[in-house]
Amino acid sequence: MERRKFLKSAAFVGTGVALAAPSIVNAQAAKTITIVSTWPRDFPGLGLSAQRLAQRINEVSGGALRTEYFAAGERVGAFDVFDEVAGGNSQAYIGAEYYWGGKHPGYNYFTSVPFGMTTPEWNAWIKFKDGQALWDKLAEGFGLKALTCGGTGAQAGGWFNKKIDSPDDLQGLKMRIPGLGGNVMSKLGVSTVSLPGGQIYENLVSGAIEATEWVGPYNDYFMKFYEAAKYYYTGGMHEPGGGLGFGMNKSWWESLSETEQAIITACCYEENGAQPEEAAAKNGEYLAKLVNEHGVEALQFNDDVWDAFGDAAAEVFVETRDHSPLAAEINDSYQAALREIGGWRAAAEIDFSNQRNRVLGLI
Repeated sequence: MERRKFLKSAAFVGTGVALAAPSIVNAQAAKTITIVSTWPRDFPGLGLSAQRLAQRINEVSGGALRTEYFAAGERVGAFDVFDEVAGGNSQAYIGAEYYWGGKHPGYNYFTSVPFGMTTPEWNAWIKFKDGQALWDKLAEGFGLKALTCGGTGAQAGGWFNKKIDSPDDLQGLKMRIPGLGGNVMSKLGVSTVSLPGGQIYENLVSGAIEATEWVGPYNDYFMKFYEAAKYYYTGGMHEPGGGLGFGMNKSWWESLSETEQAIITACCYEENGAQPEEAAAKNGEYLAKLVNEHGVEALQFNDDVWDAFGDAAAEVFVETRDHSPLAAEINDSYQAALREIGGWRAAAEIDFSNQRNRVLGLI
């Protein structure tokens, strides 16, 4: 009897709290978070992920944190979101941190770098090594605070209007590829440009560029790059994984309560898991569509091309490290974590997956 009475009382109290929650929210002024994004609205993969995160913050906070979401170009341009938030005109942005490599090369490590960490490895560095502390140190210099809020997994090598059979085939090629991966390509004679996602297709179709990387089959399918380039390289050196950033004005972030900060962090981490899982679920399906429905030829770079990528990447890391003490600190922490985390994954998970794929005839 006593146990039943206790359960009834607990249920009553629980119901009372649930019923009181809306009145608590209503009694307090909801805080508005204006979020600007680097992605187009309703864009499969990246864009939908950003919109999902904005909506989730509304839901989890019970309306106490009310988000206003603006896709690329709706409030500011895709590459203007950093300054928009740093200046305090909006509270947060969602984008790829390597877009801000021109402000400091350390930002590249908080998206992805050539021959770098896969998404699970990068998340381990961010959450359980030095990654987040170094990200905070870098962002603080611009009046920002950032959290990881998504990832694409290993990205495809890109779309080309000709086959790349040797490093010589890269000479003079005009390609959209940002970040340190773009620096690697530049060393191999590629003329690189950095374009927001919404401008890639028109430049590829017009011939202003002859090649582009984007994400992977699921995201790329909807871009219709196959109308201008039929050669799709499925493995790339430039973005083996990593994450996306939810960058916030630091003063605004510090004005929030611990509970409000915890809600935003939890929502960012939730989407950080969901986006790469969604890509993993759909990339195989959409690669088949590209090949079977649109005649795309799925290819892999040969060892000579990979070796040329590796030599150029080594030079890029030396140059990046020489930029500043902070760049060197970020690079050294990243590379040490890569070797430690990646070494174990190679000995366990990768060895297993290679043998599994061989036994099951997947490769």
